[in-house]
Formats: sequence, C-alpha cells, structure tokens
Amino acid sequence: QVQLVESGGGLVQPGGSLRLSCAASGIIFSITTMDWYRQAPGKGRELVARLTGRGTTDYANSVKGRFTISRDNAKNTVYLQMNSLKPEDTAVYYCRALPANNPNDYWGQGTQVTVSS
Repeated sequence: QVQLVESGGGLVQPGGSLRLSCAASGIIFSITTMDWYRQAPGKGRELVARLTGRGTTDYANSVKGRFTISRDNAKNTVYLQMNSLKPEDTAVYYCRALPANNPNDYWGQGTQVTVSS
C-alpha cells in the first residue's frame, strides 16, 4: 500500500528556514509527480510546489524565490526547502503523490509549520 510520511515541521522565527521531507513507499517514485500543499487555519488547501518525474517544477507565486522543491529518487523522498519564512507561511504542510501509472492520488498526514517570533 502507498504511504507518505512527512517530517521536518516546527516552530521558526520570521526570516528563518526549514526543510520538509516526505518519504514515499508503495509507488514507483521516479515517475510520480510530487506536490507540496498547505492549509492555514480557516483557509482552503493550496498547492505550494510541484515536481514532476521529468524534473519540471512549479511554484505558487507567494513562495517563488523562497521555497525549493527537490527529490532524491534513490531515497524515494521529496523535499521542500523553505527560506525567508513569513508568518503567513504558517500552515499544515502536506505532500501528495500522483503516480503516472495510477489514476489515484495519495496524501501524507501533514506536518505543522509555525512562523512566529
């Protein structure tokens, strides 16, 4: 079965950095599009970053130039490096997998990121 396990969240001061990780199992990771979403209190879930199996990336305008998505296919893991964090980045961050050979999508359990002084 497919499992996605996020880690790396926490409390950080404005201007700080965090790196989130999402370890996947049960999928052919190298051909899977991996997304990072976030959901702030009282708001809907929004796409933050996407990385396809071919290496194409896409970012929400609000994080361009600050966040970087990357993957290690040998470790079946996708990362989200978050720099210059702002209080408005506070949210639960989720990873999502879209396997190329499977019509379903899969979600992790989420990891809390809080940016506050």
